[in-house]
Amino acid sequence: MTDLAAARVQMGMSLAFHIIFAVVGIAMPVLMVVAERRWRRSGDPVHLDLAKRWARGTAILFAVGAVSGTVLSFELGLLWPGFMRVAGPIIGMPFSLEGFAFFTEAIFLGIYLYGWERVSPRAHLSAGVLVAVSGALSGVFVVIANAWMNAPAGFDFVDGQITNVRPLAAMANAAALPQVLHMTLAAYAATGFAVAGIHAWLMVRGRNASFHRHALTIALTVGAPAAVLQPLSGDFAATHLAHHQPVKLAAMEALFETRSGAPLTLGGWPVAAERRTRFGLEVPYGLSLLAFRDPTAVVQGLDSVPPELWPALPAVHLSFDLMVACGTYMALVALWAAWLARKKADLSARRGFLWATVLAAPLGFVAIEAGWMVTELGRQPWVIYGVLRTADAVTPMPGQMWRTGVFALIYVFLAVVVAVLLSRQIVRSPMYTGEHRGVPGAGR
Repeated sequence: MTDLAAARVQMGMSLAFHIIFAVVGIAMPVLMVVAERRWRRSGDPVHLDLAKRWARGTAILFAVGAVSGTVLSFELGLLWPGFMRVAGPIIGMPFSLEGFAFFTEAIFLGIYLYGWERVSPRAHLSAGVLVAVSGALSGVFVVIANAWMNAPAGFDFVDGQITNVRPLAAMANAAALPQVLHMTLAAYAATGFAVAGIHAWLMVRGRNASFHRHALTIALTVGAPAAVLQPLSGDFAATHLAHHQPVKLAAMEALFETRSGAPLTLGGWPVAAERRTRFGLEVPYGLSLLAFRDPTAVVQGLDSVPPELWPALPAVHLSFDLMVACGTYMALVALWAAWLARKKADLSARRGFLWATVLAAPLGFVAIEAGWMVTELGRQPWVIYGVLRTADAVTPMPGQMWRTGVFALIYVFLAVVVAVLLSRQIVRSPMYTGEHRGVPGAGR
């Protein structure tokens, strides 16, 4: 395996592992804040227990995310020195702001965990809100840096040299808003449905309906609206790609030829040598309508650039279809949940809905992993789109595959530890009878 391939495998593996913890760090604090707020208003001890359990779970995931994030920061410098040489002076600001948000989150998470009896109820709840806001901002700044790689801005490129760097303009690049919106909604949808699915599964198995019913309700309150809005943000992102990264959009839809009235291609296996997609289902005029709101609009195909500049097929197309399929299913389950809520139905008595939620539990994270494959593989062979090729950014280092194997074993070990620790917070639930009991401090 070449140095480039080995570096991409190691970086991809590290990103795939870290992104789960980053996503949960964005959304999990919202769950604990909502649970505490409901406890203070109702006095129900179930909500108090949920807030404390979810806070401890957030702390566990935060710690592992900090470790994996640190690994990524070292890998950027060790594996991709060419990228850091070019990008460092330009996107240093969002990375610095991400660090500030990270430390803010850590400080207020400590206050939240240990301040239940040490600070006022209002201050404690405010600390939780700041954890949630800091977690979201941390994700926003990282996504802005990645968006810059897809739509580089804020500098002049003269004779192969970066000059006149404008950090604020770099952060306000054309891809920033669609990517931030899409990723933030994905974080809330994925985490909300993952938590809801776990509790729905335990309810199906007959475990402590009161505890899990409350948890299911809060998780869906966070995850369901995000899942419904996510297809709209995806549509917004697609229109951006049509104007700024048309080759990536062509790879996503397996569109080999530039044409008017371009169809959407669902499924199938793109064959680059034959320049066609086998077994795909075409929706006439769908891509032109999606990209330009005009069924007869001309959509740029892969034939607009030389084959050596094509993204990886069929990986990009299949990853995109997988992401869309998972997101669509979650949106449908979210609409079902909204319909049941409108009818004031007892979710614990709806086994069909509970099973549907169980099936949705992993799909948010599957969609996120697939979506990041689309984002990264769809930009290839560029690490900075139109500026720096990936092959020119890597460093030759012997023993790449050996180190990749070691990292893989470490990530497996960390995943097992996290699973064991989280199971103690969620699966081993308390035995509540479901009645509301007053708790000192509730309602203050």
